[in-house]
Amino acid sequence: MKSIKGIYRIGCGPSSSHTMAPRRAAQQFLQETPDALSYKVTLYGSLAATGRGHLTDAAITDVLSKAAPTSIEWRPKEVLPQHPNGMKFEALGEKGAVLKSWTTFSVGGGALSDDADEDGVMYDKTTMNEILDWCKTKGLSFWEYVEQREGAQVWAHLAEVWKTMQEAIRRGLDTEGLLPGGLGVRRKAGDYFIHAHNSIRQLHNRGLMYSYALAVIEENAGGGTIVTAPTCGSCGVLPAVLYYMKEQFNLPDSRILRALATAGLFGNVVKHNASISGAQVGCQGEIGVACAMAAAACCQLSGGSISQIEYAAEMGLEHHLGLTCDPVCGLVQIPCIERNAFAATRAYDASAFAMFSDGRHRVPFDDVVEAMRETGHDLPNLYKETSEGGLAKTYSDSHR
Repeated sequence: MKSIKGIYRIGCGPSSSHTMAPRRAAQQFLQETPDALSYKVTLYGSLAATGRGHLTDAAITDVLSKAAPTSIEWRPKEVLPQHPNGMKFEALGEKGAVLKSWTTFSVGGGALSDDADEDGVMYDKTTMNEILDWCKTKGLSFWEYVEQREGAQVWAHLAEVWKTMQEAIRRGLDTEGLLPGGLGVRRKAGDYFIHAHNSIRQLHNRGLMYSYALAVIEENAGGGTIVTAPTCGSCGVLPAVLYYMKEQFNLPDSRILRALATAGLFGNVVKHNASISGAQVGCQGEIGVACAMAAAACCQLSGGSISQIEYAAEMGLEHHLGLTCDPVCGLVQIPCIERNAFAATRAYDASAFAMFSDGRHRVPFDDVVEAMRETGHDLPNLYKETSEGGLAKTYSDSHR
């Protein structure tokens, strides 16, 4: 497996696969073709189906049009065999002659299919069963395995990740108004934060977690700077749980960074063995994985054993199996924003449930990852970030 840095990418929303990765691809192509007289970019499958709502065209033209005129062609019904998120860049010369052509794929979490393998293979074990056995044999924690494989430099990256997450929460709590996109969705994080402080204890705690998750995902929907965890569309879950635990129990940042390492390890296992791309496996690969990561982090911060941590993560993913990706109008707003808030509290509940147990359970995390992969393969494309089915369709039908 590669570095967990690929799970935690810092950038601007609203979508890691539809905004961050296409922007990176455009920047890379521009560097390779600075003398082009014009550019043509063809978007395929899911990128074309929901690209306008996710600002895919804006992300690309913001880069290329500064150098030369740029046109976008949309082919939502044409899906390239390698991945639903395909895009072809063409640099054109005189009389429209193609100087250079490049086809690449946005594979989830802001990554491109042919990203340079800068860090190489960092992890010698690729399943959670292997990692769990190693940790038990060595008497070490998940985060210690991460440190052993990635080196001490991983903590500087995770420190920057945590700093960015906290800043997104604070900005989101302080910002009001409508989110862009035309749906008329108002920011709610600040209101939920106030309501939380006016509520009884149990609702107070839930309300705080809701507000933190909303703050981050609303920042994402507004194009703000966030951290993929593991994607933009699910970026509010893990920060909400970590921020809540830090505030409630006065935890030092060193413990939060270790929890981030553990969460990243679980996300990495899913990314390596299945997918974190909504266009490939539905929202179970985004919100489901985010919930698993947050549950693992929360359980570790609660003093859980490695078996309890694995159990918490397993529940976080298992109970999101089959979750469809059906964004209304292709925007990361409905139902995505509410899903982040609910997944944060579900992660906390999964951690609490695991802490009541001795960590033993029937279904291992790896089996759920495989079930998610198979479920995603069997899901019709209508429910994989195309906005052609599910809530996206019924909402559109009811508002005609």
